[in-house]
Amino acid sequence: DIYYWGQTTMTTRSHCIVSGAGSGLGLGLAIRLLRRGHRLSLIDLGFDDNARQQLADAASAEDQWQTYPLDIRDTQALKQAVTNGVSAFGPVALAINCAGIILNRRFVDMAPEDFARVVDINLNGSMYFAKAVLPHMQAGSRLGLIASMAGLVSNYAYAAYGASKFGVVGLATTLRYEYEPLGIGISCICPPEVRTPMVVAERQDGDPVSLQLKDIAGSMEAPQAIDSIIRGLDAGRWMIIPGIRSRLTAGFARHCPALFHFFMQRIIRHLLLRTPTQETRP
Repeated sequence: DIYYWGQTTMTTRSHCIVSGAGSGLGLGLAIRLLRRGHRLSLIDLGFDDNARQQLADAASAEDQWQTYPLDIRDTQALKQAVTNGVSAFGPVALAINCAGIILNRRFVDMAPEDFARVVDINLNGSMYFAKAVLPHMQAGSRLGLIASMAGLVSNYAYAAYGASKFGVVGLATTLRYEYEPLGIGISCICPPEVRTPMVVAERQDGDPVSLQLKDIAGSMEAPQAIDSIIRGLDAGRWMIIPGIRSRLTAGFARHCPALFHFFMQRIIRHLLLRTPTQETRP
């Protein structure tokens, strides 16, 4: 089979690199790509037995995938992993950066080092990933960066996360200007809340106002979001926003910003009145 991802022609043995592939969206995307017969280089802090078993079950051959446990911020280890993957599987046809963390905490309660860590992993990590893979990509290949709906409209208590994801959207936009004329496609992927282990942890101790505001754009199960992302990549889309509610929210914010801001402020004030224990000092 041959899959056309925009300008990308993907044979069933094409080499794909996925970061954040040990869990959540990254693991789900890796499984889908393995089922299509692609060869994968997978990057994450670590891969537990469950993740490895899921990957093995999806692969048709033992030598179809390899893992590289590393921190996305370790630029030398990342560069070496990509080089090793290219040596084993050939030039990179598709690279998707899913590595990231979330911090749901009001600005007043946030330490500067917390903000810096989120930006370093989410935004700088996207840059490190792009810097490592793009030299090994040719005309017809595609780079996908996972941003977030928070990179389009942000959320209450998302100063660090929203800033980092807005940055990813900006980075992807500039890479699009620089690399699409060379035939390398760029996709910016902005999912709403997806029920992954990271989001489950956020739901346990996140800011209550923030968690209720998330209901505006809605939540998605991981398989549903992955289906939408794969369809977007197959179509060669630049901006991929899974979910009808999230696309409507993004469109509302883009085309009617003043009205969207007014609407959000009304909801936030209402929610703050319902959570009287939360201080609202500047």
